Amino acid sequence: MQIEENISLKSFNTFGIDAKARRYASFSSREELEQMISAGKRSPLLILGGGSNILLTRDFEGLVAKNEVKGITELHEDEEHVYVRAGAGENWHQFVQYCLKRDWAGIENLSLIPGNVGASPMQNIGAYGVELAEVFWSLEAFHLKEMKTVTFTLSDCAFGYRESVFKNKYKDQFAVLTVTFRLRKKPIFHTSYGALQEELEKMGVKELTIQAISQAVINIRTSKLPDPKQIGNAGSFFKNPEVTKSKYESLNEKFPAIVGYSLVNGNYKLAAGWMIEQCGWKGFREGDAGVHPKQALVLVNYGHTTGKQIYDLSEKIAQSVYGKFGVQLEREVNVV
Repeated sequence: MQIEENISLKSFNTFGIDAKARRYASFSSREELEQMISAGKRSPLLILGGGSNILLTRDFEGLVAKNEVKGITELHEDEEHVYVRAGAGENWHQFVQYCLKRDWAGIENLSLIPGNVGASPMQNIGAYGVELAEVFWSLEAFHLKEMKTVTFTLSDCAFGYRESVFKNKYKDQFAVLTVTFRLRKKPIFHTSYGALQEELEKMGVKELTIQAISQAVINIRTSKLPDPKQIGNAGSFFKNPEVTKSKYESLNEKFPAIVGYSLVNGNYKLAAGWMIEQCGWKGFREGDAGVHPKQALVLVNYGHTTGKQIYDLSEKIAQSVYGKFGVQLEREVNVV
């Protein structure tokens, strides 16, 4: 384990923000993380994964610990499922591809989501009708103060829409080490999203497979979302807000084209991107901070903007959406 001083984090976050870490090191095991924390003593600690869901608004005056816990293991199987454990430092999309090659189903709709495996339960990532909670079995996480490993089951994680206990109750208290998934031997296809059905038809798919669904998702994401290697971004910046049925009906009366989806709890989920676009932000640019011209939900760094400038832009967007629709947007990206 080597701790470096005054390291730029530009290459460690997909926004490409050039913030600095007073101290930086990577760990590939629980033991290395424990040593690192002991060496850092009381200095602030930031656990960094793939850097795809973080906005750095300042230099970090403490220790940034990069999670590099690797390894994929098939633990056991039953008649319907295979149980697979992956290190938190594994790249998410590469893990999806690993499973697809073995015909393990359940995460094909989550293809090309940026970031690492360790972030997937923290965010309860989801796309095209599937959420991580549906394939999650358990995870091992290291308590950063009590210095012990804790196992979390599905119920322990209290998953919600892009939510888990690690984003609220246990925020900044744990580092995820491994995640175990329960994947299906026989797939249950999720193709209800219109865009997904359209892409599968466009591809000329005659026989549905998890590989075909994965490729369709990749095609859609590639066409709509900017590549962080080309333009700095963290994917969807805001969550799609949830409102009551009465609120949705009053909005629908005033804005007949509003995009909303009914939920099992009776509420409605609104398309944040649509509302942002209606407020005139799509394609907006101020200096090197902007809103992507193809997807209003994505804030971008065109080169040399700061995290503070991106954050300030997000504030203006949220205020204008609230002013027009009376709906409060919540950031999906973690702000540091």
